[in-house]
Order: sequence, then C-alpha cells, then structure tokens
Amino acid sequence: MHNAAYGNSNAVPPALGDEGEYNWRRGGARHVNTPATVSNMQDAVRRENKAAWEAYTAEAQASVRDCTLRGLLELDDDDTTHAVPIDKVEPWTSIVKRFCTGAMSYGSISKEAHTALAVAMNAIGGKSNSGEGGEDAERSIVRADGSCARSAIKQVASGRFGVTSNYLADADELQIKMAQGAKAGEGGELLGTKVSADIARTRHTTPGVTLVSPPPHHDIYSIEDLKQLIYDLKSANEGARVSVKLVSEVGVGVVAAGVVKALADHILVAGHDGGTGAARWTGIKYAGLPWELGLAETHQTLVLNGLRGRVVLQTDGQLKTARDVAIAALLGAEEFGFATAPLVALGCVYLRRCHQNSCAVGIATQDPELRAKFGGQPEH
Repeated sequence: MHNAAYGNSNAVPPALGDEGEYNWRRGGARHVNTPATVSNMQDAVRRENKAAWEAYTAEAQASVRDCTLRGLLELDDDDTTHAVPIDKVEPWTSIVKRFCTGAMSYGSISKEAHTALAVAMNAIGGKSNSGEGGEDAERSIVRADGSCARSAIKQVASGRFGVTSNYLADADELQIKMAQGAKAGEGGELLGTKVSADIARTRHTTPGVTLVSPPPHHDIYSIEDLKQLIYDLKSANEGARVSVKLVSEVGVGVVAAGVVKALADHILVAGHDGGTGAARWTGIKYAGLPWELGLAETHQTLVLNGLRGRVVLQTDGQLKTARDVAIAALLGAEEFGFATAPLVALGCVYLRRCHQNSCAVGIATQDPELRAKFGGQPEH
C-alpha cells in the first residue's frame, strides 16, 4: 500500500488511485448498482426482453449478495411441504398496490422524470411520492388519454417547501419526513444551481438560492410535537393516511412505538443505502443502518407492545428484485418503496452527478438542454 501511494523513489508521489468508493470501478469497491444491472434493466423494460430481465435479476442478486445483509440470507425454496396454494396468493394487480416510488422531489429530479414516475404508478395502482418540493396543482387534472400525473403521496419536511392548503388536501397520503435514510441526521438539500425559476415558483422560494430542510423538524422536539403535527395533517385532509418516515437506526423500534401511539397510520423505515438526487457525496456515506435491521426491530417492537395491528409498515433502500421484496415481507413489511430502480428504468445510467445539475440523460437536472435528452416513458 505504501509503495502504491508513494513509490520507491524520492520523486513526486503519484496520485492515489480511485478505488471505487463513490463510482463503480472494475476491481474496486463493490456496488449494488453495476453497469450490467443498469444495461440489462433498460434492455428488459424497453424491449420486453425476458432474457435481459433474467440476466438483470441474476446480476442484481449477485451484487446484493456482495453488499448487503439480506444477501447473506437464503430462502429455502426446496421445501414444498409448506407451499401456499396459488389461489391463496395475491394477484399481481393487488401486489403492485403495495408499491411506492421513493420521495424524490421536483427539483432533485426533472419535471419530465417526476411526472413519468407519477403517471406510471397511477396506471398500475401504486403510489408515487412528491418528495419535499411541492407539486403543481395542474398535475391533478386527468389528461385526455386518461392518465394522471398527480402524486398520491405528498411529503411534508421541516422546510415546508411547496406546502400549501391545496397541496395537503390533494393527497391520498401525507408523509412527515422526520429523517432521510441515505443521510440520517441531515436535512434535505437542493443546491442553488438546481433551483430554477419554475422550481422556485413551485416551492415558493427564490431562484438560485440553496434550499435546506433543517434536521430534524425545527418544530418537533418530542413525541408530543409529532402527535400535534399528525393531528394537524389529519385536520387538513381527513381522508388521507398520515405516514411518518423514520430511518434505520439503533432504537428505531422504540421511536416507532411512540409514532403509533401518536396515531400515525403508516410508518416508513428507510435504509441507509438509498440514493439522493441532491446531496453532496460526503453527506451520504457512513450514516444510518441497513433497512433489514431497522425493519426487523420496528416490527418486533410493535408486536411485543401490541401495536402492530394499528399501523402499516413500509421499507425502502435499494430494493432490486422479487427476492428483496420477499425478504422485506418476511421481516415485517407490508409495503415496499423503489426509487433507484424506477429511475434506471427511465434511463438513469448512474453517473453519480445528481447534485451537479449535469445529468446527461435529463433525469437529475434542471438544465433545459439536458432535460431535452430525457427518453424515459411511464410504460418503462
């Protein structure tokens, strides 16, 4: 290692090599998302290529096995003595209603990408999440072709960006963002380079000014404060389910028990390896825990305290395949969130430049010229 860094001479030492800490490098650090998973996923969804989908699944499971706790678990699929009759299994049309896209705000990703996610989830009966950046009211209008770009889940963060009475009333679910799994302990951040005039109008802010949601909620210092916000949101929209987003950390089960007693209807336990379309690289490393730990702790704590039946439990954080969903269900989840995978299906090639406003495929950018390159479709 010393020789690799400094060499054996007195000459100026060479620069340290890129070991793939942030970007995938052949022979470097392992990543869940690899060039093979990206290319096979896009081939599968664009050409309905079954062989590409099988290749994606195999590669994704191999990556998960190398990088995650759930990769160390095995499913005993050889034991057929306890097989469930197929007529007892939910049809796919019912299963997909348990799927949600992650809370990626309009601002962190482009209007085209944000809209495509909403249209797709509405078409299959799932839910898209607006993220903490507000949403244009006109997106709730049903289009001539019957599609709708309305996000069913509207998120409320400490910055309250884009939160209006209409925003709260026009939701099936209102999600309180207490923290973010990818960077637990930090608030949401959108660099000023991505705050265009349209973003500023939607968020009721000023163009070019960096937006940060203080961590944690500036008005929540106790479970009583959280209960008050839950009550306020239910008063603003009596028909909406109120969700609280927590992150996988030691002790999250105790926090979740308090959240249930505060009369929340839904809890999301977010894992540490989820992505973010706005934060700097240094903000998303070595924070939080795998969702497998937080989900299991939350489920077991709620069961032990007789609270499990009062709340719906969801998890997210680099869910890639049906196997991941099955393991999450076994650990206690009833609903499942996907964010990176839908973006890859829409065309993301994982350049890891989301925060720089220079996404070459028009997803994580507000640059009009780059947005014009977006080629994703809701059908993907």
